[in-house]
Amino acid sequence: MTDLSRLLDEHIARGTAPGILVADGTAAGRLDITTAGDIADDAIFRIQSMTKPVTAVATLRLVQRGVLSLDDPVQQWLPELADRRVLRTPTSPLTDTGPADGPITVRHLLTNTSGYGMVATPSPLKDAMIANRTEASQDAVDMGAQEWLDALADLPLAFHPGHGWRYHQSFGILGILLSRVTGGPLEDHLTSDLFEPLGMVDTAYTVPTEKADRLPAAYRRDDQGALVEVEPHAGGFYVAPAPFDLSHAELVSTARDYAAFARMLASGGVLGGEQLVDPELLGLMHTDQIADALKTPDSFFPGFWDDLGWGFGVSVVTGGEHAGRIGWSGGLGTDFFIDQDGSFRIVLTQMEMGPAVMGLFDDLQRLPVQPLN
Repeated sequence: MTDLSRLLDEHIARGTAPGILVADGTAAGRLDITTAGDIADDAIFRIQSMTKPVTAVATLRLVQRGVLSLDDPVQQWLPELADRRVLRTPTSPLTDTGPADGPITVRHLLTNTSGYGMVATPSPLKDAMIANRTEASQDAVDMGAQEWLDALADLPLAFHPGHGWRYHQSFGILGILLSRVTGGPLEDHLTSDLFEPLGMVDTAYTVPTEKADRLPAAYRRDDQGALVEVEPHAGGFYVAPAPFDLSHAELVSTARDYAAFARMLASGGVLGGEQLVDPELLGLMHTDQIADALKTPDSFFPGFWDDLGWGFGVSVVTGGEHAGRIGWSGGLGTDFFIDQDGSFRIVLTQMEMGPAVMGLFDDLQRLPVQPLN
């Protein structure tokens, strides 16, 4: 038994998740899939925020073609976000605002510095985001892209664009931006520009009904530690057809599909000899873009910024033995990382993020990658 298999069995035995799927690989394209529990190796997972690196790459592809610039104001495609108002302090009443000192740009969206994002501390803005359903959640979105954007645009920014860091909502805005720039549903663009070239045949915003049996149930634990189903096997929100425009939403994918995406990134943006992503832009994606002054304790959970930064759609390890490692997680228990030597690991569960799942990720972050011999 390998160290990886032993570790997975230990986590299954202690109830971390009903099933865990791990894919290991290298830039050479080798893939080692180990399963435990009841998840098949072709299962289709709700990857949630592991969508952000995909959206970032799609954006960089448009930048390298000259369709977008990183410093373009987004209001030329998203007029809803023109003339933003900014809270005097992040905890001020919603009426205590002044004009933004500049527009939101594409770069601000990629780096979570737009002024929109999760609010960690109690405040009128946090209450307003909960009330109008724009607060981030591990549940599926419950309104379409336009309705969601309109609701977000009704709120002031927590800080001037580029002057703070808050997680999540910038990437929903970015998805809508890409849909408007490309002139159609974002899924159509992602399919033709990324998924088909990479062979990501099971990656989309919903699962076709003929593949629905490959969608596992998703779970969380209640206050007593009991397993609670939040999405059924072969059913729920993510089974097609979509109820509304999902350009602001998050993808489903498989281990093999996401490994193809990770392998492309690990190979320097190259696919089959073609430079899919410009090396200079990819270098920005893989480099910490956040000034130390913006890494405040209230911007995310405690300790988040310890030896960590944020590039374009991914975290970047800034210190220690794994310096240069990039990656990110999804709220229903998914995670990936890529090391500078081109090795990568993907872990997929369908258990809502919590201490046990984060412990699994930590264990797998420390365990050396074991590519297929």
